[in-house]
Amino acid sequence: MKLENNWKYKTLENLEKRKSPEPPYISNLVRKCSELDKKQLIEFSTEDLRLMINQSFSLNYLIPLAIEKLEENILAEGHLYEGDLLNAVLTSDMNYWKREKMNYEIVHKLFDKNQEKVKDSNLGKDLFKSYKEFKKLD
Repeated sequence: MKLENNWKYKTLENLEKRKSPEPPYISNLVRKCSELDKKQLIEFSTEDLRLMINQSFSLNYLIPLAIEKLEENILAEGHLYEGDLLNAVLTSDMNYWKREKMNYEIVHKLFDKNQEKVKDSNLGKDLFKSYKEFKKLD
């Protein structure tokens, strides 16, 4: 998907031309996702990306941001564990990856380039298991 030049300075609501509805019951997760819909993407933290990607929200915008974070540190960490962003990306909706082959290739190469670092992490086995599933698109 081709993105606008200034897309990182917009909110998900702006980019997707929608307004987040106010649900009758608001759990902490729903409240947080609603807040993130209104936050400029440039301000998203690793945790924000992990949370929204795990919910399969707005992957067209969030996966490219996550890839940037993973290029800096393949084991980028939100609030859960080292490598939680990588795991969120690897286990995200396969339909996204079928459409976005270029990003699929980028993540594939990024993981391959950083295999030693991933293997040496606390959750290396789990991340390799997620990667094995991810590679089934090949």
